Amino acid sequence: MASDGSPKPPLRGSEPPDASITSGALARRLGISPTTLRSWDQRYSLGPARRRRGHHRRWSPQDVAMVEDMCSLTASGVSPAEAARSAKERAHAAPQGQGTRPVLASSATAAGTSGKAGSRGSSGLPFGAVRAECRGLARAALRLESVAIQEQLNAFVQEHGVVAAWEELMMPTLHAVGRKWESSGDRYVEVEHLLSWHVSTALRNAQLLLGPGETRKGGSPVLLACVPGEQHTLPLEAVHAALLQRGRPVRMLGAAVPAEALIAAVLRTGPAAVVLWSQTRSLASTPLALHLLGMGWGVNGARQQAALVLAGPGWRGSRIEGAVQPQGLREAIALLAPESSVPSE
Repeated sequence: MASDGSPKPPLRGSEPPDASITSGALARRLGISPTTLRSWDQRYSLGPARRRRGHHRRWSPQDVAMVEDMCSLTASGVSPAEAARSAKERAHAAPQGQGTRPVLASSATAAGTSGKAGSRGSSGLPFGAVRAECRGLARAALRLESVAIQEQLNAFVQEHGVVAAWEELMMPTLHAVGRKWESSGDRYVEVEHLLSWHVSTALRNAQLLLGPGETRKGGSPVLLACVPGEQHTLPLEAVHAALLQRGRPVRMLGAAVPAEALIAAVLRTGPAAVVLWSQTRSLASTPLALHLLGMGWGVNGARQQAALVLAGPGWRGSRIEGAVQPQGLREAIALLAPESSVPSE
């Protein structure tokens, strides 16, 4: 310890080369924006103990543990000022060479760039074997950090595309948040609402994030709609974004589409396929599905029909001859926009 009671910085060369990480990697790992990390440093002196002029700041395992403590405290409702004071006190009270809790072994893991995580992380959410980025996103959601949530979602979409973003980041985190509030007496509802809104924003902005795809000319569109009464649209928004990424013409009708309106849209657009989403079994309408299968349009002798894709858990157990029921987004996109039909650049 130094004479003023603060911990001495570790000796140069006393840590392995990968023991410290950059500010950007730490922000991604903890699910906060780099701006928040800088603000905590400026306001509460919650920054790396070792600094070198002209170099990016590097955070040691002890620094990381202190900021993790700050994140946990603020997520539980403690004010930032009080959380910072407590985190620094715990860090100073910890034995030399140890943080306030076990820290990550390498900067690659800390950055959340690869690998699967365990069943429950410091976010406190019930996860299975998921990507490390899910934990960072969950932490940002629990703290209601809008900027960090959107930054992480946008970055993942840009790097991995819509299908991977939905299956590997958005859906696992949404499910974990949903299970959290269901088991917590309806707490954390605001977390799910905020996360859902930002997921929707990322999906709708996917074309801007990935660049405009080359849309096939003259192709019949895919028509997307929720069954009457169905309000859950996020999975259908993922289908919409993924089809646009493949250059497939698509029309989105959204939530709770009345049967009459859906039938009118089919007749007006002449779609190649209709995707009918149902989250719950009680809303999955077999009569509506059968009616869509029997519909046709165009002049006599050359009438056309749309392929019917029944998507969502509400259709499980239904046996409707002529309809297709894909298992997940990846399979649905393979059916609706196969790679061989994507325009070449």
